Amino acid sequence: MGLIAREVEGRGIATVSLSSALSITASVNPPRGVYTDYPLGRTAGKPHDPASQDAIVRAAIDVLATASTPGTIRELDLHWSENDAWKDGVMRPQGGGEKAEDDRAERTDVPQYQFDADREAVDPACPTCFVP
Repeated sequence: MGLIAREVEGRGIATVSLSSALSITASVNPPRGVYTDYPLGRTAGKPHDPASQDAIVRAAIDVLATASTPGTIRELDLHWSENDAWKDGVMRPQGGGEKAEDDRAERTDVPQYQFDADREAVDPACPTCFVP
């Protein structure tokens, strides 16, 4: 998102990125960011928890309004749970310290589409799209 945010900023629109991956966010250097140590996909707060969602949105608005240094990332002192046990299932290898098995599909140079309609929607004249 930081790469997209920089492009949008270059066109005159202020941005702030929400992130749950601090090292990745820092490496792409967004104009402004807000980091929560929450699971990926939960960057805007806990489900059914308006208080955490409100705190994150308010922090994002505040960073948007006050950050004066490009690349500012505000780390919020919010906690997903009372301890970090939730990270065991998503951040650490499974199986007694052994490297977790990688069950992802092999990467190829050929675009993969979830539905035929997605493949059919590709515009061959698109200057930034890859069409084999």
